[in-house]
Amino acid sequence: MLLASELLAQHAVRRETVNAGDYYLQVLAAGETMRIVDIEGNQAADTLFYAAANPRERYSAVDTIREQGNVYLTAGSTLLSNLGNEMLTIVADTCGRHDTLGGACAAESNTVRYGLEKKCMHACRDSWMLALAQNPAFGMDKRDITHNINFFMNVPITPDGGLSFADGISEAGKYVEFRASMDVIVLVSNCPQLNNPCNAYNPTPIELLVW
Repeated sequence: MLLASELLAQHAVRRETVNAGDYYLQVLAAGETMRIVDIEGNQAADTLFYAAANPRERYSAVDTIREQGNVYLTAGSTLLSNLGNEMLTIVADTCGRHDTLGGACAAESNTVRYGLEKKCMHACRDSWMLALAQNPAFGMDKRDITHNINFFMNVPITPDGGLSFADGISEAGKYVEFRASMDVIVLVSNCPQLNNPCNAYNPTPIELLVW
């Protein structure tokens, strides 16, 4: 569902540009709202959410999909944890839908999908592991990398129930906005993927704003 935000960028308390291949790792406090902006269009922002009080509680694609009865996320979607608690709600969306089934690119998936020579290409899982290694205060490691949301990514479901990776449906300046229901750790990998059309084979920066 397309729904524009009433929040103004000049009133944001935090504002940061994240280049393709880089990560973002911060706490979003309960009641705060974050916007992810697809600056140039067709970029994928692979995002993980954890409860700040106990990172073992984290976003669950399974629970979220089951409770909302939809495999895509958009304005009005409530993001649930693996304990069934409400973590965040998507309150604005000018893209239309976001993927939570396709997972994130990794050395292993790059090898399977694109060939052995692609194994060492930078992937979202690398960005996440680097983020956790460089920020030990969060007390997490690679074992904590689990279900993610691919904001702006287009992963259509085929008639036989499979997944396909297609051209992005986002455009320059499109955004998604979510409000935290609890204190949440937000870990974003701005996808560096060069091998599928999710970002038109041209990874670009994203912007994150917090109110």
